[in-house]
Amino acid sequence: MAKTLELQFGTEFGKTARIVVDNPKEPIDEAAVKQAMEQIIAANVFYTASGNLAVVKGARVVDRNVTEYEMI
Repeated sequence: MAKTLELQFGTEFGKTARIVVDNPKEPIDEAAVKQAMEQIIAANVFYTASGNLAVVKGARVVDRNVTEYEMI
């Protein structure tokens, strides 16, 4: 079972960009996540094909279960 925290940002060109954090500490502190996202935007260290990160759009925890089968 692999969980990720997906941070969703709006870019300066109106698109959505995501930053994914593996194995987030739970429970998620929503206020801390929003503050961290605002700091990421203010630091202006990430640039995407859709432009700089401009606004906080949301965050979500994605829980993914993978079952592999060995094929003989």
